[in-house]
Amino acid sequence: MHTLFRRLLSVEYMLKPSQRTDQPLPSSKDVYLRQYRISWPCAVESVLVSLIGSIDTMMVGGISPEAIAAVGITNQPKFILLAVIFSLNAGVTAVVARRKGQNDMDGANRCLRQCLIISFCLSLLMGAIGLIFARPIMLFAGAGADIIGDATSYFRILMISLVFMSVSLTINAAQRGVGNTKISMRTNVGANLFNILFNYLLINGIWIFPKMGVQGAAVATVIGNMAACIMSVLSLYHRAEFLEMRHKVSWRFDKKTMSSIISISGSAMVEQVFMRIGFFTYAKIVATLGTVAFATHQVCMNIINLSFAFGDGLGVAASSLVGQSLGEKRPDMALIYGKTGQRMAFGVSTVLFFLFLFGGRFLVSLFSTDVQVQTLGAEIMVIIACTTHFQTSAVVFSGCLRGAGDTKFVAMTSFLSIGIIRPILSYLLCAPLGLGLVGAWLGLLADQFLRFSLNMFRFKGGRWTRIEV
Repeated sequence: MHTLFRRLLSVEYMLKPSQRTDQPLPSSKDVYLRQYRISWPCAVESVLVSLIGSIDTMMVGGISPEAIAAVGITNQPKFILLAVIFSLNAGVTAVVARRKGQNDMDGANRCLRQCLIISFCLSLLMGAIGLIFARPIMLFAGAGADIIGDATSYFRILMISLVFMSVSLTINAAQRGVGNTKISMRTNVGANLFNILFNYLLINGIWIFPKMGVQGAAVATVIGNMAACIMSVLSLYHRAEFLEMRHKVSWRFDKKTMSSIISISGSAMVEQVFMRIGFFTYAKIVATLGTVAFATHQVCMNIINLSFAFGDGLGVAASSLVGQSLGEKRPDMALIYGKTGQRMAFGVSTVLFFLFLFGGRFLVSLFSTDVQVQTLGAEIMVIIACTTHFQTSAVVFSGCLRGAGDTKFVAMTSFLSIGIIRPILSYLLCAPLGLGLVGAWLGLLADQFLRFSLNMFRFKGGRWTRIEV
């Protein structure tokens, strides 16, 4: 047994002879410790980001299932408007990580400054679109007459904070690229504390604050995003950091930086488009099943997002370490960090598997007191338990590929699995075969398995280690 675990976990068994270089490998302990130091703040940050949405859902869950549905139906439209920012940030992390590996401080800071300008301008445009067309967007998302009023007002208020959210996300993407994962974690801890406090005060009308219900949850989210933005900006004024606003480099756009960003972010944008169309279509299919089914779906999505958050944290760490290793001309270490990240993800997902399998109904009850929601949610939690291993490992493998700049392949897998397989299979299982919400979640399980398989085979092929950024 000891020999089996050693062969599985030791770095000396992770490379084929053709993948080795003349340079010595660090010890397994050093590799896992470095991975852990970068990944745990990423994982905590990702969990806290997902908790912002979960906390809103929990705290409005005491109002009614309609309130849960109203908040939940805004998620995919919001992410569609943020898709271009997510795409930009994929390029920011990859390019900054390479510059860190090359010890090019000027290049890293130029990349951050140029992307901050782009992020600010694009988020202003997206926020304006969301404010003006909030009601038509909610109707198109599938909001019924019972939730359209609350959904529209929640979405409009949320759009006010889009600029703050985008600037914070871009700065944190750059900080993750150089390995400063604790900075972005702290900003999201602060955002969550503000969000929880003002959720409590504004949803329920505590002390001098008005009782605003669903709108209060939106205002609390805006306050949290503003706090996160301020803390992210302040992180750039710490002296002796690799990313530092006082560092004397130009804010002007230059061809080298922008060509690197466009090369990676362009493919990431295609991926985001496919993902958001697929997610949006999927949400619309579920919305046709009725308010109780959609409220249950929204609760379960919040729970599975916690699983995704752990994988995403490990994936972000792997992306940073892979980018830095390739910048240092160490493709062997890029492979090792990818494999150690996947092994850590497997351990985390095993714990989550048992938590979701045996504690599913309890987790659903944290979000809603409605008996119908709890009963249906308990069935979905069994599917979520079966999904978690595929989900977390797929996120780590795709993070490695993004960190190397192989965003075109990740975009292709997203198009195939999220844009085609998930919505089509979910529709067939929901409607013609009559499985309802269970059918929709079986479609999600198939999507996660396909993405895991494709990204794993691509990672094992090793071609991504030869991409120049």
